[in-house]
Amino acid sequence: MDRFWYPDNYQVFSIPLCFIYDSDSLSGQFATLCFFFYEINRKTHYAKVSDSGFITMERLQLLQNWIKVQFPGEPFTLTAASSDASFRRYFRASSSNRTLIVMDAPPQQEDCAPFLQVARLFATTGVHVPTILAQNVVQGFLLLSDLGSTTYLQALTANANDADGLYHGAMDALIKIQLASRAEILPDYGGALLLGELNLFTDWYIGKHLQITLSADQKARIDAVFTEIVKNNLSQPKVFVHRDFHSRNLMVTKPNPGIIDFQDAVYGPITYDLVSLFKDAYIQWDETRVLDWMIRYWEKAKKAGLPVNPDFPEFYCDFEWMGVQRHLKVLGIFARLCYRDGKDTYLNDMPLVMDYLRKACKRYRPFHPMIVLLDELEGTNPAEKIGYGF
Repeated sequence: MDRFWYPDNYQVFSIPLCFIYDSDSLSGQFATLCFFFYEINRKTHYAKVSDSGFITMERLQLLQNWIKVQFPGEPFTLTAASSDASFRRYFRASSSNRTLIVMDAPPQQEDCAPFLQVARLFATTGVHVPTILAQNVVQGFLLLSDLGSTTYLQALTANANDADGLYHGAMDALIKIQLASRAEILPDYGGALLLGELNLFTDWYIGKHLQITLSADQKARIDAVFTEIVKNNLSQPKVFVHRDFHSRNLMVTKPNPGIIDFQDAVYGPITYDLVSLFKDAYIQWDETRVLDWMIRYWEKAKKAGLPVNPDFPEFYCDFEWMGVQRHLKVLGIFARLCYRDGKDTYLNDMPLVMDYLRKACKRYRPFHPMIVLLDELEGTNPAEKIGYGF
């Protein structure tokens, strides 16, 4: 225990927390290994990095030893860069003259191969993605170029006046990715996957978050809506889909944007990434502005030769239907992150996603059963005065 310092004033559920430091044998100096709180288990030392899960001390040492090989004879420090909703963790390795990003993807839970494939694929389109500098797929370590520490979300929260410029850059990058699309390169975003994502809403949002078991009638109604959603989604032209093309995965860089967290990319509906971008779970824009951005994207996409619907109202309708699928999925994922993975901060993002869902559902008659069901589940009065647009 001589490597640990744990002050009494850091207590969570009576489990002591501590800062961990390790000495850098290359420099002979005391270098900060991590700026995290670490949780001590009686049998094994575990490091709880932010809310991204647990990492054993042995794995931290393995990671540090691998990085030393990438920085031969060069002292470095290792600090938190970010974490995501999976088991992946990201560190920033800094030396005297450069910084790089280290991805730690435990092979028992994560596979580096999709990240490597999509990084190379997207790089060929001319968009700004991290360069793969070194890899150890067996251990689950990647060394990447550093796209900086400022996300779109951070930049827009600090100055919303930058929105048009940032979103126009994101649209241009998305079009480049979509123009490179072809079948049988990425996994197909087919009916089984779309429906499986919708069932996350039933299983995790309704079952775990609301702790409600649907009646047979309610289950039949929601399944009927799910069928219509998937039918619409499958009718849309297919392109490469990042799948989480939003403000936390877009970095303010030169050129803009830097694109990260793309390992789950698929071949699917052309409107999907537009929903991620413009109906972002982490930042909201008024619908007039979203409509303006959608028109601008549609015009650029048509000019570039992408297979967008030539009728904009129909294209926007497809965008909204795709949005309903994603909003239901995201509500289920946020519930799962909380109740399965212990990441309860995602509960704070649920109200915005639910607002997107209700607004879209109120505009389209086939979604009336969904509004009625949401009202039943939340114990509010049945939906009244619903103004359908279509």
